[in-house]
Amino acid sequence: MDTGDSPQKTAKTWTKTRVQNLVKHRSGRYYARIFEDGKERWRTLGTDHFGVAQAKLAELLKEHRKRKASAEAATSGKLTFGQALVLHLQRLEREAAASSIKPNTLRYWRQTADFLAASWPEIGERELRKITEEECQKWAAKTAPKTSDNRFNNAAALLRSVFKVGVDAGLIYTNPAESVKRVTVRKKDMTLPTRAQLRNILEAMGAQTKNGKDITRGGCDLAAGLAYTGLRLDEARHLTWGDVDLERGEIIVRGSPETGTKNGEVRHVPITGSARALLEGMRGQDQRAPAMSAKVFSAQSCIKALQRACKIVGARSISHHDLRHYFATACIESGVDIPTVSRWLGHKDGGALAMKTYGHLRREHSLAAAAKVQF
Repeated sequence: MDTGDSPQKTAKTWTKTRVQNLVKHRSGRYYARIFEDGKERWRTLGTDHFGVAQAKLAELLKEHRKRKASAEAATSGKLTFGQALVLHLQRLEREAAASSIKPNTLRYWRQTADFLAASWPEIGERELRKITEEECQKWAAKTAPKTSDNRFNNAAALLRSVFKVGVDAGLIYTNPAESVKRVTVRKKDMTLPTRAQLRNILEAMGAQTKNGKDITRGGCDLAAGLAYTGLRLDEARHLTWGDVDLERGEIIVRGSPETGTKNGEVRHVPITGSARALLEGMRGQDQRAPAMSAKVFSAQSCIKALQRACKIVGARSISHHDLRHYFATACIESGVDIPTVSRWLGHKDGGALAMKTYGHLRREHSLAAAAKVQF
């Protein structure tokens, strides 16, 4: 989204349309013309289709009017919680535009806002200064028991942040949600497939066919790739053959071209024997070597085929992220130290998170180790 001041408008560069506030650039792309803080601003609508541009303009102007009303309400002192939420999300949008936070983070907070609205439906229309600490406590007592720990904690954090908008504007003196405390996050029972089960799961995924045509080859490759490399799903989606160096035996993990990896750093992951066999097999499927810019994995997701395969082999259902857990656990059980595994995973804490998450052993490994004990 273009957030700069009004670009120079010339007859050759810009063409007016029959719709007010909608102009066409000579590149064919449509832009919206709005006024913010007394200045003319231009926003790209990201399309060269007139009908789509009209629809996007209508949504943009609706959101603009909503923000303007929220700002005016803050000035008048009669700010509702919903209006304060709009102002808070607007600040997050500015941070996303400045790359201070990732787009996925902004998307998550919007989802959390939807959850907050669903769990406390009437709060949006309430004036900020009339919502009490007791009401916030009642919401917490009702919501926490039937919500995941992380979801509740983040909803409570958002609640406090929205009230802080009112505190910062001088509309309220104290934050009524400040007394809503975080709940202790209960550790999930991580039950991962054994090595034998994973082989059976991947075989079952490869065997899923329709009308004699293999419809899950790409999904099977993706599932195996996640398990053998420890990449996050988004990192695997953006992995190109130019990032795979079979000669040096490593994968360069760059993440999304727009946002990079989760921590914003490029990392190098060694190619394990299973990963090498998988990647060499994938390259050998084509008679010609793939272009360096070509994506390694053709599938964007494999969750349906993965869970269907788990059911077929009688294993507990697993997710994309569980395959990353499988990689880390297999590495640790194979004797790789936790700080090294942590670097391969892209953690920046020296292994603290990995120790907390993977400081367990699967039953398969635990029983094998116990068999070696002599008294």
